[in-house]
Amino acid sequence: MLAFGELLLANRDQLLDIMQTETGKARVSAFEELADAAMTARYYAHSANSHLRQRCRQGAIPFLTTTRERFVPKGVVGIIAPWNYPLTLAVSDAIPALLAGNGVVLKPDSQTPLTALAAVDLLVEAGVPADLFGVVTGPGHNIGQPLIDAVDYMMFTGSTATGRVIGAACGQRLIGYSAELGGKNPMIVAADANLDRVVEGFVWAAFANSGQLCISVERLYIHDAVYDELVPRLVERVNRIRLGNGYDWSAEMGSLVSADQLAKVREHIDDAVAKGATILAGGKHRDDIGPFVHEPTLLTGVTDDMLCARTETFGPVVAIYRVSDDEERFGSLTTANTG
Repeated sequence: MLAFGELLLANRDQLLDIMQTETGKARVSAFEELADAAMTARYYAHSANSHLRQRCRQGAIPFLTTTRERFVPKGVVGIIAPWNYPLTLAVSDAIPALLAGNGVVLKPDSQTPLTALAAVDLLVEAGVPADLFGVVTGPGHNIGQPLIDAVDYMMFTGSTATGRVIGAACGQRLIGYSAELGGKNPMIVAADANLDRVVEGFVWAAFANSGQLCISVERLYIHDAVYDELVPRLVERVNRIRLGNGYDWSAEMGSLVSADQLAKVREHIDDAVAKGATILAGGKHRDDIGPFVHEPTLLTGVTDDMLCARTETFGPVVAIYRVSDDEERFGSLTTANTG
């Protein structure tokens, strides 16, 4: 795994090109992903022994009996990885699975198979036996159920709706299942917040990878005491985000992944505006830059009947809310529904 981490960095230019070609993300976002995978490999290389070592626990009768806790492999771990982080989500779960003694079968998203295949090639070059890490490509509706039927543990990253279906299938087989699903994540700005840090932190939290991240901020709650000062600063900074669709390092934000993703972003914005929301920044499809490039967008006046209020956009769209106190702010958070 130490060798794999080094190989990722040594082959970074080729890997970044592949990731950008398949996803359209900015080069800086692609490098963040590659660095994450390299750090994950190094972390588990150094910590696997401590995670897996045998432990002594208190026995059923204290001082007279001892219990030893010993970890054993699951067997074969299945991984269904999404398109938004096709490198790190293809290997970051596989690395600890391999080090714990398991085999892995990976199904990458049909939009981004080449990134996953390139990463697995480097794992094999680093010393992982080729037949210990299998890759199957193709649509989930054809491959998903046969994969679940064949493995001993399942890992899925993707939509909440698909996660429920896979969870039910794993439950039928009584196999373990881990899932990282969607969200409608909030950012809260209190009255005493450092606004300089808020502005830069918000840009990264909301628009990294063009907002195509399951932990992206899609709702921003700002205390009334700082709302009038902060919002113009956010608008100015968001309007300065550098958009790009090339293989250099100039862009802060790249493209959406596909026509379908662009259509969803447009649907949420158009629905909100039609129902009375106001666009404070962005809001436009920038096909002059690239076919799926869309401006980072700030909305205000978002109400519960709008699509973007309760449904995950998974794109560069954020609704801003003015709140007067903590009770109102946290009360709003509990009503979100990602569908």
